[in-house]
Amino acid sequence: MNIEGLDYNTQRKKLILPEYGREIQSMVDYAVSLPDKNERQYCAETIISIMDSMYPQNRDNADHLQKLWDHLALMSNFKLDIDWPFDVSQAQKIQTKPEPLSYPMNKIPVRHYGNMVFELFEKLKTMSPGEERDELLRITARQMKSNLMQWGHGSTDNEKVISDLARFTDGAIQLDPETFKFDKYPSRETDRKRKKK
Repeated sequence: MNIEGLDYNTQRKKLILPEYGREIQSMVDYAVSLPDKNERQYCAETIISIMDSMYPQNRDNADHLQKLWDHLALMSNFKLDIDWPFDVSQAQKIQTKPEPLSYPMNKIPVRHYGNMVFELFEKLKTMSPGEERDELLRITARQMKSNLMQWGHGSTDNEKVISDLARFTDGAIQLDPETFKFDKYPSRETDRKRKKK
């Protein structure tokens, strides 16, 4: 649909830094087109003061003004011929996007414990008995109970955790339910009552 005098953002030129909006970009384009250097300088400083007023919460940052001038350089495609108060030669680094992080696709037998808990199982398999292993075992058991509660399996009983610990550490960890003390977790009923208060 074409209506005379009406255009959509999708039909317009793509903005370099959309967070400043089309009006600021228009001001920058205007500043670049000015023939007199003094006018360009005055215009650039005015644009910076407007950009600064748009994000006052950033004023506490040490490099706040440097970033504003870097943004101005980017929006002008480095065509703005003025006396820059800061070195803007590194401004292009702002636009480089970081490489995407690879998602770990390890196959684990049960997903509700998560990859990190299975790494703890592997560590527990190789540790010799002692204080360090006991502490890691306590942390692992607590995390397992927390994960079971979070995933709503309806069972956070100690026997399930003890059984899974033995199973996933290939029998290296054998806990005695009579002597091993689990951290106390509130039951679901207690949790519901607490939320109602």
